[in-house]
Amino acid sequence: MAIYTYDDMRFVLKRLGFNKIRSQKHETWERITDAGTVLQVRLSHKGKRDISKGTFNEMLKQAGIDKKMFRDLLKK
Repeated sequence: MAIYTYDDMRFVLKRLGFNKIRSQKHETWERITDAGTVLQVRLSHKGKRDISKGTFNEMLKQAGIDKKMFRDLLKK
């Protein structure tokens, strides 16, 4: 598995239309889907540090995307 950073995740979340709504101990990013579902992703402030595999998978789940979509959005 490729290793991604917290900055990579921020970049993808912005592309998906998420907005940072809170930045204290952790950042909270939120997006409301067309169906009215509220998606929230919590991120560390660690920036260029690598995201562990389990944490990365949980963030993808929270964002409602899969690894392929993440990679595709990161390449654009």
